[in-house]
Amino acid sequence: MSDTTSRALSLLNMLQTHRHWPGSELAERLGVTERTVRRDVERLRELGYRIESSPGTAGGYRLEAGSAVPPLLLTDEEAVAMAIGLRLAASQRLVSGPETTLTALAKLEQVLPAPLRRRVNALAETVQPAGMRAGAPISSDVLGELALACRDHERVRFTYTSASGAVTERRVEPHAVAPADRHWYLLCWDIDRDDWRTFRVDRLENVQHTRVLFPPRELTPEEVEEFILVARSWVRQPVEAQIVMELPLEEMRAWFGPWGQGAEMYDDARTIWPVGGADFRETMYGTSWVPPGVEYAIDLPEPARGELREVLERMLRALDRPTPDIAPLAPRDSMPTRRSAT
Repeated sequence: MSDTTSRALSLLNMLQTHRHWPGSELAERLGVTERTVRRDVERLRELGYRIESSPGTAGGYRLEAGSAVPPLLLTDEEAVAMAIGLRLAASQRLVSGPETTLTALAKLEQVLPAPLRRRVNALAETVQPAGMRAGAPISSDVLGELALACRDHERVRFTYTSASGAVTERRVEPHAVAPADRHWYLLCWDIDRDDWRTFRVDRLENVQHTRVLFPPRELTPEEVEEFILVARSWVRQPVEAQIVMELPLEEMRAWFGPWGQGAEMYDDARTIWPVGGADFRETMYGTSWVPPGVEYAIDLPEPARGELREVLERMLRALDRPTPDIAPLAPRDSMPTRRSAT
């Protein structure tokens, strides 16, 4: 680095640390003449920095905000603090879209020397906002690469390990990277499955950029949120069942939207849809969403199968019994107001 460039960077660092500098003090600290300071200020102005100057004995130089963001000069400590802050901002959704924070983080960590990157990783593990539960460890490099691919609409390849341990190679068009609960998720269009898919980022590795760009598919923010919600709830449940409904796969997907994830073709006319819950009651609730008029069969293991059968048979008997001779319920808006005792 030339003396001129080094001196200009030193000048920039000084201007960033104080609101106003007298020209004489800048010259003294840099070991140059005030004329040289003026030349260095002009060099910085050519790079996009807005530097205000005022004449006279009380005059000097001040760095102003501009219409565009010029390059910043950061100390090691400032760079580490910004990287940690960006990680926390992304995990807490402190900006409108985690991709914005992640792309900024990727750009910053890309130029960090190895010792500073290790310091960021160590501090980030110990600095957690209140109320935030720790999730599975993830690579900030992978997060940054996925965020940049979402921003640039670039296809990527990666290796994915499912919750069951199955390992697959995926080719996708990334749409969004978002945190939910304790984990990060990638929402993307799976090229081989020809459908939307959501992947846990901590189960994803060997990200490869293809340099192939794609036109983005339109999704509303609400649709993105729903896909992430489905993915967050898509975990192995204590009671699981498979429904085979008499509905072709495409019609089933059109009916269920994001909640049709995991559905597979049984044959041209039928679809397999997995449901589950903490107990047989939650599984029963899932089956109630089969579209009206669609017949289906359910594969539910014991003892949940017997428990569900008993509850349903009792419900049917209750519906067939004569209604007890009681006064009909009044409409809610006409019911008298209950007064408390005094």
